[in-house]
Amino acid sequence: MTDYHPMWTELGLDLERHDVLLEALGGMYSDLFLGQKNRPKSMDYFDFVVSEIHGLRVKELQDHRAAGGKVVGLYCVFVPEDLILAAGAIPVGLCAGAQFAVPDAEEVLPRNTCPLVKSSFGFKLSRTCPYIQASDFVVGETTCDGKKKMYEILADYHPTYVMEVPQKKTPLGRQLFIEEVHGLKAKLEAETGRAITASGLAEATRLIDGKRRALQRLQGLRKARPAPISGLDALLIVQIAFYDDVVRFTEKVNALCDELEQRVEHGEGIASPNAARIVVSGSPMAIPNWKLHQLLEESGAVVVGEESCTGTRYFNYLTPANDGTVDGQLAAIADRQLETNCACFTPNDERLDDVVALARGWDADGVVHYDLQFCHTFANEAVKVERRLAGEGVPLLRIETDYSEEDVGQLRTRIDAFLEMI
Repeated sequence: MTDYHPMWTELGLDLERHDVLLEALGGMYSDLFLGQKNRPKSMDYFDFVVSEIHGLRVKELQDHRAAGGKVVGLYCVFVPEDLILAAGAIPVGLCAGAQFAVPDAEEVLPRNTCPLVKSSFGFKLSRTCPYIQASDFVVGETTCDGKKKMYEILADYHPTYVMEVPQKKTPLGRQLFIEEVHGLKAKLEAETGRAITASGLAEATRLIDGKRRALQRLQGLRKARPAPISGLDALLIVQIAFYDDVVRFTEKVNALCDELEQRVEHGEGIASPNAARIVVSGSPMAIPNWKLHQLLEESGAVVVGEESCTGTRYFNYLTPANDGTVDGQLAAIADRQLETNCACFTPNDERLDDVVALARGWDADGVVHYDLQFCHTFANEAVKVERRLAGEGVPLLRIETDYSEEDVGQLRTRIDAFLEMI
């Protein structure tokens, strides 16, 4: 195996702590994923990606930088990846889903802050995320107060640029976001020294839409009974989508879908046709946050969809037709991004429609609404989700948790009771 320690040293990682993190992640991954029965063979690629999670892909980023390119870190689906690609830079999702980094963040941030925010910031403080170390700057966004204020502090440690996301999907909000997309274009051009052209942007959007279509195809195959792929594996694939090479990833997802189509045709699945089918809705789940899916599927259910930023909110929307000019394409990209029904918006009835459509369209027996502790936007919106699903006759379980293992026993008990009820 390649020894990446020289590269990690160059990036300024805390090697001792980083080794501990990778060892723990490797053991967790082996236990959760590699022991699954009747997994699709095409998951071998995604297993390889995780085995090289801080290795090969980081080297690709460093090689790109050595050749004069830029790497742009991001945390949120509202940052348009195609705009970054069109500037000759590489967009990459940053570490954000582990309890490992939370204690470091709590030395600076309040303890009663969302775990995702603390984990994001903690990975920078602890110098254990090679992706932020390899990024030339981070693009943040104003989707919640916790992230918005964290970015102000992060800027003291790492170059950070923040886009404003409107709180309402009004014509005024749309115009504001179009201007923000133009602002990001100017920032990228200044950082890369490369003009974003109409043809370059069109090609980058084609690639990003291709990735989204591949993920849509995968999500569509999860309608089958029995489910041809586990919720754990489907979640993992979307998580990997945030940092893998776009062209390679799209190719591998489509190859997996070819295999899954054969499984569906032959009635082959990873669980009983009678297994409880669950949709998970709510807060995003960054690697290695697999706790809820693990508990649901260990209890005999199968997760068939995620109404989440690591789910349908990431890939459901394609770029609308436009006049092909740079301005026209930027407006179309802004419109595509604003289709995302995040809980940061008010009102947000479209998200309730999305949850119902996913539950109905994928023949779900119930919905689990997942809130990270102190994630006030999703926690408050869960009230409306619960009322809407009650009116639709769809059972709902509300879960609030963090990245620790302290509540696993309690969650397992509640999940078992919910599955018994439905």
